[in-house]
Amino acid sequence: MKRDDDPELWDLLGQTAEPKISPFFARNATREIRQSGTRVDWRDWLRPRRLIPAVSVVTAIVAFAIMQSPKSPLKVASFPVEEPAMIAAPEDNFFAEMDDLVAADEISSDFESAFL
Repeated sequence: MKRDDDPELWDLLGQTAEPKISPFFARNATREIRQSGTRVDWRDWLRPRRLIPAVSVVTAIVAFAIMQSPKSPLKVASFPVEEPAMIAAPEDNFFAEMDDLVAADEISSDFESAFL
C-alpha cells in the first residue's frame, strides 16, 4: 500500500501515540510471577506426577534398609545329637581292590607268556 492510495489513513497512523513502557515494568512483572501461586500445597503431592516418584524412592529406601538389617539367627531345637558311626574311608577299599587287580594282571601276563 502506497501513501498516495489512502492519505487519510496515513495521517491517522501518523497521529497515534506510541506505547510507552512503565519504568516499573520489570518490578510489576516479577511481582505477578511471585503471586501467581508458585507455593507447593500438600495436595500437589497427591498428583501422579509427584506421587509415583515419591513412592518409588520410599520403596527403594525401605527395601535397602530391610536388606541391610542384621538377620536374627535361627533358633535350633535342642534335640540330643548323636555322633555318626565311623565309616571306613572309601580310599582304603580302592587301594585294596587295586592291589588285587594288579596281582591278577601279573598272573594273567605270566600265563600268556608261558604259551608264547
